[in-house]
Amino acid sequence: MPELPEVETVRRELEERVSGRKIEKIIVNASRLLRGISEKSFISQVTGTSITGVQRAGKLLIIELSCGKAITVHLKMTGQLVYPGDGKASRVRFLLSGGGYLDFNDRRLFAEIGLTDDWRRIDFVESLGPEPFDVSPAVFHAMLAGRKTKIKPLLLDQTFMAGIGNLYAAESLFRAGIHPAREARSLSAQESGLLLAAISKTLKEAIRHNGSSLDQYVRPSGEKGDFVRFHKVYAKEGRICGRCGGTIKRISLGGRGTYFCPGCQK
Repeated sequence: MPELPEVETVRRELEERVSGRKIEKIIVNASRLLRGISEKSFISQVTGTSITGVQRAGKLLIIELSCGKAITVHLKMTGQLVYPGDGKASRVRFLLSGGGYLDFNDRRLFAEIGLTDDWRRIDFVESLGPEPFDVSPAVFHAMLAGRKTKIKPLLLDQTFMAGIGNLYAAESLFRAGIHPAREARSLSAQESGLLLAAISKTLKEAIRHNGSSLDQYVRPSGEKGDFVRFHKVYAKEGRICGRCGGTIKRISLGGRGTYFCPGCQK
């Protein structure tokens, strides 16, 4: 599933490519992707408006419109936004002024598209925890205090901290040298500071490399993200750890596969 770096990459490229464009026509090929609004109402309210900006809240993408409303897009596991699209796998197509379609593709139909009057007030956004870039080491340590939850599943909880998913939680914990099954409350102030720094650094590096293309994720340009080359542990079960020479293992935590190095992460 696309995480903060992938969604931020999509946001930045869309901001550059489609901001200021008028939505002249909408073709809906899979109305089940629309949440809380009918196909007819969505088309009537959005057609003729212009895209004024593209925002992000955690893993949620927000396309702001000149009418004051906003299209919300949750890419889920296999959603893609491509411009200009070729229509071959499109579920929803937006014909933009100046030519070309913005295609929303989703092979498995897991994604969601909505329309809202105020995206900052929708339940999902209001439930989000802070983003890693907005938290100080002292505040982060306080957030962990008293929590018996294992640190890896806690990092995946979007109400605790927004934007981190399975991939970047595993990579950040490796870089900080912290075992994913540690109780959150067991981290010292020094360890929590190292973890917060590792999360921030990992996410920023991933954004610089346009995210990680492991499954269906592609940038709006159609190109893949390049951060896969820099993964240390994720999906590397049985391989040699580049830091200590040990063997990377996989365990299950909170129902999710978790990759780590027993030699490096304590």
